[in-house]
Amino acid sequence: MITFLAGLVILFVGGALYGRVCERVFGPDDRKTPAVRLNDGMDFVPMKKWKNSLIQLLNIAGTGPIFGPIQGILFGPIAFLTIPVGCVIAGAFHDYMSGMISVRSDGAQMPVLIRKYLGKYAYLFYNVFVCLLMLLLGTVFIYTPGDLFITQILGMSSGAANPVVWLVYGAIFVYYVVATLFPIDKIIGKVYPVFGLLLVLSAIGVFVGIFVKGYPLDDIWTTGVVGVHPQGLHFIPVFFVTVACGIVSGFHSTQATLISRTMESEREGRMTFYNMMIVEGLIAMIWAAATMGVMNLGLASAETSTTDVVGIIAGNLLGRVGGIVAITGIIVLPITSGDTALRSLRLIIADALKIDQSKKISRLGVSLVIFAVVAVFLVFAKINAGGFNILWRYFAWANQTIAVFSFAMITVYMMGKKQPFVMSLAPGMFYMFVVSSFILNASIGFHLSWPVSYGAAGILAAVYGAALVRRGRKQRS
Repeated sequence: MITFLAGLVILFVGGALYGRVCERVFGPDDRKTPAVRLNDGMDFVPMKKWKNSLIQLLNIAGTGPIFGPIQGILFGPIAFLTIPVGCVIAGAFHDYMSGMISVRSDGAQMPVLIRKYLGKYAYLFYNVFVCLLMLLLGTVFIYTPGDLFITQILGMSSGAANPVVWLVYGAIFVYYVVATLFPIDKIIGKVYPVFGLLLVLSAIGVFVGIFVKGYPLDDIWTTGVVGVHPQGLHFIPVFFVTVACGIVSGFHSTQATLISRTMESEREGRMTFYNMMIVEGLIAMIWAAATMGVMNLGLASAETSTTDVVGIIAGNLLGRVGGIVAITGIIVLPITSGDTALRSLRLIIADALKIDQSKKISRLGVSLVIFAVVAVFLVFAKINAGGFNILWRYFAWANQTIAVFSFAMITVYMMGKKQPFVMSLAPGMFYMFVVSSFILNASIGFHLSWPVSYGAAGILAAVYGAALVRRGRKQRS
């Protein structure tokens, strides 16, 4: 329990201190924001700070900060320290700088920022990559909340033969279409406060329940620095790919740039971007602790499915009614990330192809293509054995790979502004090592041995760092 409490102190105290450092380094001022200067009533719409913060939290908090820690805690209590440290110095910083650089760039989305600071070749590769990520994310965030609702709320089978499965998927699909097409303050800005209440209630309920029930939590000195994973997986890189959204997530940069178009003041950035990532880190900590508790009590094991672990925790800690509220909050998380992910994808495609999004017919045309592809992915994932697992693995790896690009963009920007660029270069190089070693070793990748994978990843990380320093010097000059 002491390791868990120490992690919470690191998260809150470290977040408060480092958040101020990040803000001071960037230097927000009172200039007019894109939401004010470029107000178009559609995507550039000024909204209140509390609403922007809540939307940002729900945008970034998909199933990652719950499903990831449930799997990541199998490495032991080291997760209670790794999550907060990574969240404070890497994840929250990543989100803050991505959002604020976008604010200073007329609300430009990530592909535009990548082209500006990393060049056209990086832009072309990133653009294809991020579009694929958004399509996979949209698919995953229809699949996972749908199956949770069917199995945990309705108590039914989530097999493809059950017609209710497709009805539930269809309902989520319709919501995504509506949220993607309509102005951001008409749909997302109206329903998110309700979703936010469910999210807060479920997180608070599980957190309090851990102490009321007296869940036994291991400490790092009883298990060793890195416990032995039941499947013998390597802590680096597997842990940092698995616990993506609780530490660092490239997807977050695409959502921060979306919210950059609705901020009324630059001074709202720390609360909207940095602090909301700290809250997501807290959610990850809570679910990691709850999972360790039910496993130590013998209520679940390493073989228990992730969705079943969610149901066990919710039911054991909160009872039937409270459990339903908690599960409902978890169902909300991926839905409120999937809708804005597909909205971001529409904007990215429109920017790349120069399609005017002020006209309804233009928005509809782009959206129909997006949703047609998502539908194909969804059917593939459901009717093929292991289809979803394939999509999820590629999604998890792609998510962290996108973060490598984000850190690179931030590094070049900071060098150009003569700011302490090591704040972004160091985590960028680390995650370059993580994603490289993972895909080189993984069965969905090149399936090389660990020594070869680590060696090659180290070289790639070094080349990545050297290339960024060189480009940053050109940017400065």
